[in-house]
Amino acid sequence: MKVTTLNLNGLRSAERRGLSAWLQIARPDVLCLQEIRCDEQAAGPELWAPPGWNVGWTPAVQKGYAGTAVWARSGLGADVAFQRGVGHPRADAEGRATCVQLPGLDVWSVYLPSGSSGPERQAWKDEFLGHVLPWLDGIVASGRPTLVCGDLNIAHQAIDLKNWRSNQKNSGFLPHEREWFSGLLSRGWRDAFRYLNPDSPAYSWWSNRGNARANDVGWRIDYVLATANVPLVRAWIDKDAGLSDHAPVSVEIAVAGPPAAGGDTDVAG
Repeated sequence: MKVTTLNLNGLRSAERRGLSAWLQIARPDVLCLQEIRCDEQAAGPELWAPPGWNVGWTPAVQKGYAGTAVWARSGLGADVAFQRGVGHPRADAEGRATCVQLPGLDVWSVYLPSGSSGPERQAWKDEFLGHVLPWLDGIVASGRPTLVCGDLNIAHQAIDLKNWRSNQKNSGFLPHEREWFSGLLSRGWRDAFRYLNPDSPAYSWWSNRGNARANDVGWRIDYVLATANVPLVRAWIDKDAGLSDHAPVSVEIAVAGPPAAGGDTDVAG
């Protein structure tokens, strides 16, 4: 089974950049989306209820802002259900978490706040980090095989961003954020890409300034986190998809399900 996560930076913007055409090639079985920035009325019926998919949406209350979704291909099981929220009023109003519950596997799409625009936003990010850690602990304690996919707005190690020396005082690479991530990995989660590619520098987001993408001056802030009972096979980043300022991050897991028809065209790193 192939699971892919992507921060769209706007669903309609990503569609203009070729999202539907890309899906025909990449063919994930489960697609986790963040920053959808739309509701049903704004998206339109073809994107909100795409043929061949079971879709769960969690748009933000504020129009044109944040929001998450999970798309699961029809045929993954008869007992597909969706869950929304992490139990934090502000986060849930911003649509920051959506889950699809498949037979034998839960897959969450999660979008953590960015703190880069100032102290108030960093304080909100830190508040969310404090709330979500025990929520993630509860998932591990449940014993349910689970993937948590999404834009976490943290680069964990120096290998995860190009200019790490000059970013040590910037949101996304602050010491306490990195410590939070290390703590997460010590509590039963695996960073699928780094677990399977321990020495590969690779990025999933690039600034729109300074020709950063062309020069591959990026950050790896988009993740698939896996509980220990999810059998990971491979993980890669499709840096050339060109659908937003983020790249799709994919994992292949060894569970029962229809084989992904795409993947050969994906580019690692």
